Amino acid sequence: MALKHTPVCEFGLPAPSFRLEATDGRWLDLEACRGPNGLLVMFICNHCPYVKSIREKLVRDCAELQALGIGCVAIMSNDPADYPEDSFENMAQVARQYGFPFPYVIDPTQSVARAYGAVCTPDFFGYNDGLELQYRGRLDAAGADADAPDMPRELFEAMKQVAETGRGPAEQVPSMGCSIKWTQGKD
Repeated sequence: MALKHTPVCEFGLPAPSFRLEATDGRWLDLEACRGPNGLLVMFICNHCPYVKSIREKLVRDCAELQALGIGCVAIMSNDPADYPEDSFENMAQVARQYGFPFPYVIDPTQSVARAYGAVCTPDFFGYNDGLELQYRGRLDAAGADADAPDMPRELFEAMKQVAETGRGPAEQVPSMGCSIKWTQGKD
């Protein structure tokens, strides 16, 4: 597991388009995932301890964000040949087990992760209603500690602000997690 931190938010950067298959068999694009007040794009996977420790929080926060008009989508870009726990079949199982209220899509060519500049799991990209980047930070300060006491909900509060004002907070703490598992010879 190679620990990575996300870069600083590049405010206003446009959301790259995509068309990817979801675990429920639908093909979704950027427009289908966005909400009237913005979009949260999350790069996650099944095997990463950082992601495993926040799944319940993601379900809670995304359900509440969707009620505020923020669309949410999770993208899995790891190489499942080297990380079988991240297979499409296992993605579908995890989405059902945790009741993901958002689509969980696979990026088999890793082109979407590259277009976004994703570096780790989890990696969060929060966009306003114009699909301009406003948040590139962490979920909260707990990291991979699933037993940490309640922390301020940094991602939720930032995206709530984006829904209400169109702008993310000036101060953001980078997310950290396991590196994206690139296909051999392509990283």
